Parts: sequence; C-alpha cells; structure tokens
Amino acid sequence: MTKHRIFTMPFADVYPLYVQKAERKNRTKEEVDDIICWLTGYDQTGLEQQIEEKNDFETFFGQAPAMHPNRLLIKGVVCGVRVEEIDDPLMQKIRYLDKLVDELAKGKAMEKILRQ
Repeated sequence: MTKHRIFTMPFADVYPLYVQKAERKNRTKEEVDDIICWLTGYDQTGLEQQIEEKNDFETFFGQAPAMHPNRLLIKGVVCGVRVEEIDDPLMQKIRYLDKLVDELAKGKAMEKILRQ
C-alpha cells in the first residue's frame, strides 16, 4: 500500500503555512510554536532542528519526544473528517495539529487550545 502524500511532505514546507494562517488572524509564530511543542514534546531547539533538516511528517512525528496525553481531548472536524475517528495514527497526529492551528486562527484562548 502506498503512503499518503502528506506523510512524505517535508514538515518545513507546511510549517510556514501554519504560521501564515495564525498571523492573518493576529496570532503569532510563538503561539504556533507553543502548540507544536505542546502536542509533540519538542522544545524550541528540537522544533527548529526538525524544520532545518526538512524532515517529512512521518519522521517529524516519529522522532517526537512525547505526544501530549491530553491530545485525546482534541475533538472536531478537519477537512470534513472527525479527528477522533481517524484510524491511521500518523494521519490522526497530523490532523490534531491542523485542528489546533485552526483553533488558534479562530481566536480560541491558548489555555483552551492546550486543553488545560
């Protein structure tokens, strides 16, 4: 079975799009970074290294230090699919990140985005 195209896409190619989406709604790159670090367990240095190395999504999430346990509280629809019902673990992680960036762009408070 062939891998989904997004799995082999460099995270560094999509990251600026996350930042642009947030900044268009008067949110910041730092908030996007906070969300990514919260979800994956990367620190800022680790995140920057992943971007610099142009690792694909599969490697990015495969090398993530620790996926946050509260990620299971992320619910909702991204690209017409409920994130909590996605069967493929990697696709679900990608969609979790998409959902969190969507929430940021919609003006949701960081405390709620980070499920605190």
